[in-house]
Amino acid sequence: MRKRCLLLVMVFAIAVFLLSCSQTGKFQIGQTRENEGSGDNVVDAGDGDDKSISDDYDTKDSPDGDSDNAGGKNSDDAEGQNQTAEGGSRVIVDGYDITASVTGTPLKEAYRDYFKIGVGLNGSSTSTDTVRSAAMVEIIKYHFNSVTYTNLMKPSYLLDQKGSIENYKNGNPEPAVKFDTVIPGLEFCKENGIQMRGHVLVWHNQVPDWFFREGYESDGEFVDKETMLARMESYIRQVMEFTQNEYPGVIYAWDVVNEAVEIIDDSYETESGFNIRTKYDGNKANLWYKVIGVEYVEKAFEYARKYAAPGVKLFYNDYNTFQPKKTESIIKLVSYLKEKGLIDGIGMQGYMNLTYPGIVNGPDSFKTALSKFAELELEIHITELTISSDDKSEQSMKKQAERYKEVFTVLKGMDTASGGNANITSVTVFGLMDEYLFYSNDKTYSRLFDGKLQPKPAFYSVLSVVE
Repeated sequence: MRKRCLLLVMVFAIAVFLLSCSQTGKFQIGQTRENEGSGDNVVDAGDGDDKSISDDYDTKDSPDGDSDNAGGKNSDDAEGQNQTAEGGSRVIVDGYDITASVTGTPLKEAYRDYFKIGVGLNGSSTSTDTVRSAAMVEIIKYHFNSVTYTNLMKPSYLLDQKGSIENYKNGNPEPAVKFDTVIPGLEFCKENGIQMRGHVLVWHNQVPDWFFREGYESDGEFVDKETMLARMESYIRQVMEFTQNEYPGVIYAWDVVNEAVEIIDDSYETESGFNIRTKYDGNKANLWYKVIGVEYVEKAFEYARKYAAPGVKLFYNDYNTFQPKKTESIIKLVSYLKEKGLIDGIGMQGYMNLTYPGIVNGPDSFKTALSKFAELELEIHITELTISSDDKSEQSMKKQAERYKEVFTVLKGMDTASGGNANITSVTVFGLMDEYLFYSNDKTYSRLFDGKLQPKPAFYSVLSVVE
C-alpha cells in the first residue's frame, strides 16, 4: 500500500511539472511558429538633392560595424534562439517579437504572378552579415525569394592579395580568389530554396588597386592591357565556377558590370558614344578604363557569357537610370551588347528620396525611363530599391509609404503580366531593416521593416498594391 501511494504521488508530481512547463513556454516541441502561413547602403550614399544618388557600397567599415554582437544575437547562437509566447500565438526570435512580420500574406506570394521579391543582405564583414541574425533570417524566409549581397560579393572582398602574390611568385599569373564572405549567404539560399542575384563582377569601386599592378604588389607598375584582360577573365571564371559548382541553381543572375556610364562633365570618354566612365568621386581613376580602355565593358560580358551556366542571366546595372541623358547613354551601350548576344537585362538600382525623382510624372520620371528600357525587349530588374528619409517621424514614414506604393503600382501596371511591355522579373529592396541591428549607430530609415523588425507603413503600402 505504501509503495502504491508513493507511486501515485510521483505520477501526480510529474503531471503538475509538465503542465507547469507547457504553460510557461519552457517545454515546447515544434511550436515556435504555430501561426506561420495562417494569414491571408550600403548606406544611402546621397540624398538626391544633387541628383547623384549613388550605389550600394557600405561606408560602415568601422570597428563598431564589425562587432559580432552590436545590437543583436547571431543566428548561430544555439541557446534561447526561438521562443513562442504564452498560448503559442507569438513568434519571438533573439528577443525580437516578429509575429507581425511573419504572419499574413508573404510579399513573394502577393507578387508571385509578377516578379521575384528580393532583399539585400547587408553587412561590411562576415560578423555583420544579415544571415547571422536569426530574427532577420526568419523574416527573409517568409517574405522573399531572392537575395543580393550588398557588399560581401564584391571584388574587394573576394580577391586575395597574399594568395595572388604567392601565385605570381610560383609562376601562376592568375589572381587568388577566396569565398569566405559569401559562403554563409550561399549556404542560406541553398538550404532554404531562395535564389541570389550575383553582385558584382566588374565595378570601378571596391576593387583593389593592386589587382591592376605588376606582381599584384601595391607599389608595382600598372600591367598592360592584355595582362589585365587575362586577370579579368580568370577572376570571372573562378567566381562563376565556384558558385555554379558548389551552389548550382542558386545564382540566377549576375550584375556583370556596374555603373560604367557617366554623365558628369570631364568624367567620361566621348569617342565610343557610350559615355564610359573615366573617373569617379571627383578625380579617382576608373582603373578598368585606365588599363583596358572602353572595351572593358564588352570583354566582361564576353567572359561572363563564356562561363555562365545555362539559364543564368547577365545584367548591366546602374544608378540614376531615370536621368534622361543617362537613360539614353545606357540604351546605346545595352543595345550594342544585345546585338552581340552578350546581355539579358538591365538593372535599375532605384535610389530615391521622399521627393526625387518623379515616379509617374515630374523631373526625371522613373516611369518614363522604365518605358524606354522596356522597348529594348530585355529583362528588367529593380536591383537596389531604396527610398531614403532623413528621419523616422510619422509624417516622413507616411510619405515614404506613399512613394513605395507609387513605385510598385508603376511596376505592377507596366509588367507584362498586367499587359504592359516591361518584362520585369525581379524587384529587390536593398536591405531588410532600418537602424541595422549589427551597427551600433545606424541612421538608415529607408527599409520596409523598422529597427525593431516590425512592418512599417511602407511594407503595408507595397502589399496593398496587389491586395
